[in-house]
Amino acid sequence: MFSITIKLMRKSARMLIPAGIAILIGTAFIAATFLFSNSMSDSLRSQMTASYADATHVVSRDSSVVTNADAAPETPTVATFRLDRIRAVHGVRGVRADTNASITISADGRSVTGIAIGTSPDRSLLPVTISQGEQPSGDDRIALPQSVANGLGLKIGDKVRVTSEQQNTNGETVNRRADVTVSGITDDPKGAFSFYGGGSVLSDNVIAQMNGVADFSHVVAPMLLLDIDGGDSAAASQTVDEVRGLLPSGYTIDTRTAIGDRMIANLGADQSTSITTTFLLSFGVLALFVAALVIANTFQVLVAQRRRTLALLRTIGAKKGQLYASVVAEAMLLGMISSVLGVAVGIGLMAAVIHGGMMRMLGGTVANLILTWPVFVVPIAFGVIMTVLASLSSARTATSVTPLEALRPIELVDAERHAGKGRAVIGTFMLVIGLVAAGFAVWRLHGLIASGAIAETGGYPSLLLLAIAGAAAIFLGLMVTATFWMPLLMRGIGALVARIGPSATIANSNIQKNPRRVAATGTALLIGVTLVSTIATGAASGKQTMGETLANRYSVDMAVTGEKLSDKNIAQAAKIRGVESTLYVPTAIATIDDPKGDQMSVLLIGVRDVSQLKGVMRADLDGVTLGNDEMLIQTYRGGDGERLVYGDKRLKISEFEGYAGMPSDAAGTADAEDAAGDAGDAGNDQSDTSAGRIRAGFELTPVNADFRNVSADQSAVAFVSDTHFTNGDITASGHMLLMRVDVDKAGTTLSDVFEQMQNTFSYDTGAVVTGSVVERATWETIIDSMLKLLIGLIAVAVLIALIGVANTLSLSVIERTRESATLRAIGMTRGQLRRSLAVEALMLSLVAGVAGIVLGTLFGWLGSYMVFSLYGEVAFPIDWTINGIVLAVAAVAALVASVAPARRAVGVPPVEALAEA
Repeated sequence: MFSITIKLMRKSARMLIPAGIAILIGTAFIAATFLFSNSMSDSLRSQMTASYADATHVVSRDSSVVTNADAAPETPTVATFRLDRIRAVHGVRGVRADTNASITISADGRSVTGIAIGTSPDRSLLPVTISQGEQPSGDDRIALPQSVANGLGLKIGDKVRVTSEQQNTNGETVNRRADVTVSGITDDPKGAFSFYGGGSVLSDNVIAQMNGVADFSHVVAPMLLLDIDGGDSAAASQTVDEVRGLLPSGYTIDTRTAIGDRMIANLGADQSTSITTTFLLSFGVLALFVAALVIANTFQVLVAQRRRTLALLRTIGAKKGQLYASVVAEAMLLGMISSVLGVAVGIGLMAAVIHGGMMRMLGGTVANLILTWPVFVVPIAFGVIMTVLASLSSARTATSVTPLEALRPIELVDAERHAGKGRAVIGTFMLVIGLVAAGFAVWRLHGLIASGAIAETGGYPSLLLLAIAGAAAIFLGLMVTATFWMPLLMRGIGALVARIGPSATIANSNIQKNPRRVAATGTALLIGVTLVSTIATGAASGKQTMGETLANRYSVDMAVTGEKLSDKNIAQAAKIRGVESTLYVPTAIATIDDPKGDQMSVLLIGVRDVSQLKGVMRADLDGVTLGNDEMLIQTYRGGDGERLVYGDKRLKISEFEGYAGMPSDAAGTADAEDAAGDAGDAGNDQSDTSAGRIRAGFELTPVNADFRNVSADQSAVAFVSDTHFTNGDITASGHMLLMRVDVDKAGTTLSDVFEQMQNTFSYDTGAVVTGSVVERATWETIIDSMLKLLIGLIAVAVLIALIGVANTLSLSVIERTRESATLRAIGMTRGQLRRSLAVEALMLSLVAGVAGIVLGTLFGWLGSYMVFSLYGEVAFPIDWTINGIVLAVAAVAALVASVAPARRAVGVPPVEALAEA
C-alpha cells in the first residue's frame, strides 16, 4: 500500500506543491526563530565576557566563601597571584592580570575621558586589538582608540598627557599625570569598552602611576585571565587543578563559559531571550495553523478526485484502515519533506542575516550561527503534526468510499458541503460568551474610571485579561461558524458581481459550489488580515490618544532650555519644517508661597506681552493681560493639580532656595554673602547662575490663566514682563526657546522635527529639548517600531493564506475540467475563462479581507479602550492607510495567484479535456 501511496503522491505532485510551500514557510519561520534566539544569547554572552578577551578560564574571588583578613587579601594586587609560577604550569599558554585605570587624555587644549588597561605579553588576552603600530612595550607609552586619536588629532609618535583623579586615604582628591608617547591605535571588536568608545593600553609603569602605587606589582588586579590548552580534556583538567593549588585562599578558577552563563542568569537575560523566543514562536505556530487550513483543502479535493481510484482499491481487497493509513502517510511524507526544506531555508536565511551584519543592528556585537537540536526537531515535529491533523478529516472521508463507486461517474464536489449542528452550537456559544466577557470588561472599566476608583480597587489586570479572553472567544467563534456566514457573504457579493458580465456570472456560480472550501480559504486569510488590522488600529488609536493627552498636558509644543542659546541656532530652529513660530525668552527660578502658605519654586519667564504667548502657546488667553506689576501664573500646579488661585493678594518673589546641588541653608548663606558684596566664592557663583538673582522686596500681583506644563523641570510657571529682566528686578539664570509645532500642515513627522531640533542645538552646552512633541515623538517611535515588527511577523500568515487562495483556484480548475471544456466548446473565449478565475480570486480575497478589517478595527478599538482609557479620552480611528495597503496587497496577490490556474484551465483543448474528464 505504501508504494501505491508514493505513486499517488507523484501523480498529484502539482496539487501538493502549494500546500508544501505553506508548510515550508511556517517551519522556516520557527527554525529561524530558534536560530535568532541562539545568536542573540551567544552575542550577549560574548558581549558580557568581552573583557576576558580570548581567555578560557578566569581567576577571581570566590563569592560563595566567607573569608577573613587572613584567608584572602582585601585588595588583590598583581603580586597576589604570583604570575611567574602560574605561567610555568604545563598547559597554561598565557596569563594576564586584569589591571585598569580611569584616565583623561589631553592634547592641544582638548581632552577625552576613557578607560585604560595594562599591557600583556600574551596579546590574545588583551580585550582590545592593536590595529596600527604596536602595543606599549616599554615605559611611558600608550595605544589609543581610533576615535580618541581622531578626536584629538593624534597619530603614532605624538606626545599626550594622561591624568587620573583618585582619592587618597584621607579622602582628598589627588591628580596624577604622566606625559606619554602614542605607540599604537587600538580597536574594540567585541565591544568590551563600547561605553567609552574603546579602550587604551598603557605601559606598566604608567598604569602603576595612575593607580597611585610604586610599581606594577602593587596595582589592584581583581581578576586573572588564563588561556589553558583544552585540546585534551584530561590534561586541561589537571592544569586547572595545578593552577588552583597556586591560588591564594579565597580565590577560585572557573571557565569563561560558566561565568558567562552566570552573568546572563543574574541579569535575567536568559528569561528575556526565552520570552522573545516564545513571542516569535507564537507567530510561527499561527503560520502553521493557517497552513493547516490550506492543507485541509488540498486533501479534501485529493480524496474527492481519487474516489474512483479508492473504490477500485476497495474492489481488489483494500481495507478501510489501509485507505485511512494511506492518506495519513501521504500527509506525513508531505509534512516531513516540506518541514526539512523549511528548516534548511530557515538556516539559510539566518546565515545570510548574520553574515550580512544585521545582528549588529539589532544590538549584538558579534553573532554566530548556533545550531541546536530545537532548530531541527521542533519545526519538523510541528510541521508533520499539523499536516497530519489537517488530513484526518479527508482520511475519514476516504474510508467512506464503497467499491460500487468505481462504476459511477466522477463527482469531485459531492463531499459534505454543510456544516453540522454541533459546529453551529459551539461557535454561537463562544460568540455569546466572548461578547458578554468583553462587554462586561468595558462596562466595568468605564465605571471605575468615572468614579476614580481604578487605582483603589486593583482590579484592572483581571479586567484586561477578561477583555482579551472575550476577544479571543469572539474570534474563535467566528472562525468555527465561518462555514455558515462566509458563504452567505460570498453569495451576497457574488449576486452584485454577477451583473458585470458572463465571466463574473460564472465566477459567482463556481464560488458557490463548495461553501466549506470557500470558508476554509477565507478563514485562512481572515486570520492574518484581522491581526494586521487589530494591531494597526491599536497603534493608530494609541498614537492619537497619547498625542491628544500629551497636548492637553503641555501648552507649549516644544521648548529648548539652556543657560544661553546661540542666535544662529535660534534662527535655524525657526526654519525647521513643522515649526510654526518661536519665542526666545529669559528665565529665572524663584520661590513664592502657594495658596496654603507653603513655599514652592516657580520658573519666571519674561515676555513682552500676552500677544507673544498666543503665538507659541496652546491655551485660551483671550481677554488675558499682563501688566508690569503682574505675573501670569497657571491655575493648576503640575504634578499634584493644586489650584494656584490667590485673588488680589500680592506675592513676594524671593530667590530660589534649595536648588539641586546645594542645601537650602547653603543657598541662603550664599545669597547673603553675595548681597554683602563677596563675589569670590565659587559656590556663590553657582547659586547666581543656577537660580538667578531676585531684587530684595520684589512683589507682583498674580493673575491666573489655564495653561499647562511649559517647563519639564518645574511644576509651576509664571510669565512676567521682560522689563523686570532689564531693569535689575530679576537676573536671568537661563533662557528658553518656546515653539509651536504643526507637523500635519508641514507634511513632516514629530520624530523628524525632534531629531532636527536636537541636531541644531547639539553644540549649545547644556541645551535640553523638552515638551509634548518630545514625548509624543518618543511614544510614536516605540509604537511604529512595534507595529512594523508585528505586521512583519503576521505577514507570514497572510502570505500563506494567499498561497491558499492560489491552491483553492488550482483545485477548482482540476475539479471543473469538464465544465471548463464545455464552456470553451460552446464559445467561451480563453480571456473570458481567465477573467472568471480572476474574479473568483478577487471575491475570495476581498470578502475575507474586508471582513478581517472590520473585525480587526473593532478588536483594535476594544484593546485601545482597555489600555489607553487610563491615560485620557480614547480616540477610535480607522487606519485607512494600512488597511488599504492590506486590501490592495490581497487583491494584487489574488490576481497573481489566478494566473497559473488560468493557464492550466485554458491550456487543454476542449475535446481532450472532455475525453479526460
